Amino acid sequence: MARTKEFDPDTVLQSALELFWRRGYEATSVADLVEHLGIGRASIYATFGSKHELYLKALDRYAETFDPLLLEQLSAPGPALPGVRAVVRRFAAEAASPADRLSGCFITNTAAELASHDAAAARRVGVSWDRFETLLHSALVRAQGQGELGGERDPRALARMLLVLLQGVRVVGKASDDPARVRDAAEQALALLD
Repeated sequence: MARTKEFDPDTVLQSALELFWRRGYEATSVADLVEHLGIGRASIYATFGSKHELYLKALDRYAETFDPLLLEQLSAPGPALPGVRAVVRRFAAEAASPADRLSGCFITNTAAELASHDAAAARRVGVSWDRFETLLHSALVRAQGQGELGGERDPRALARMLLVLLQGVRVVGKASDDPARVRDAAEQALALLD
């Protein structure tokens, strides 16, 4: 007769996500997971597979909880550029915030740590960035259609520039304790939308 699990896999997955997000993949050992999750090594393997599979499941969980405020700000009815500006300024504020800056974004952290040599992680990063770029592009197309953005501007290229800038803001925010660095970069990018 099979034993029932004495833990909630959903809660354990969320806890693993938090540990990986804070420490990274390489710096988190299976022993760290056992200690942090409060379950045995065999239970981790039986429920989630290898450390790598657990990491990918945690990354999927993070992506599933895609920033609802981002969607709300970029899809709100009415003028579109205020939403784009709010997103850029929010990312800069989070990157400059002592409370938020050290954890950064789990997707961005994964891109920096694993994407160059881990195809499965790189695919997940790409899907997340594609989703974000699509939201930015849609908002900029709306802005152009409403006369907020000049007709000669390329909404796709602007969306890509903002995506790259915001990912860079997250990386620089983790490594720099100078909040003006990310805020100034964000404001210069926003000036390109005028």
